[in-house]
Amino acid sequence: MLTQMWQPAPGEKAPWYVMVLRVVVVTIALGALGVFFYFAFRMTLTPVQDNGQAGGNTEPGRSLRFYLDRPTKEAFLQIGGNLALLAPLGVLLPVVWTTLRGPIRLALLTGMFSFAIEMVQGALVMGRAFDIDDVILNVTGVVITYLLLGRRLSKTVRGG
Repeated sequence: MLTQMWQPAPGEKAPWYVMVLRVVVVTIALGALGVFFYFAFRMTLTPVQDNGQAGGNTEPGRSLRFYLDRPTKEAFLQIGGNLALLAPLGVLLPVVWTTLRGPIRLALLTGMFSFAIEMVQGALVMGRAFDIDDVILNVTGVVITYLLLGRRLSKTVRGG
């Protein structure tokens, strides 16, 4: 029902109120992206007290194995946190930019974004280090979110 309301029949132009609703939704999504980026940067680029434990990781899977050897709660927080960190981008980006529909496009863009965050953490943020497994988990979270929710929501809201 909702999809029918937002999508005109093939060859027809969408009614004006649908276009207004789309503009409102995209505006809200843009605002949500701004809020998201603010909190993501605060969470990832704030120095932490690590007591000299932060070490970089460029070997895929090394940190994951370390996390899985930890107590369940700690592993869940580390892995789940990295899966969830950028996950909202799997919904917000395709709603705002329909050209970002598709798991490969999102994976490439968010991979570059996550890689940049990790590079800044490793180079400039006290108590943080570059970790390739964080990039892998961040991208995986975005793609899962896109496949579960973002694709359908983007098509419902923006058409296509």
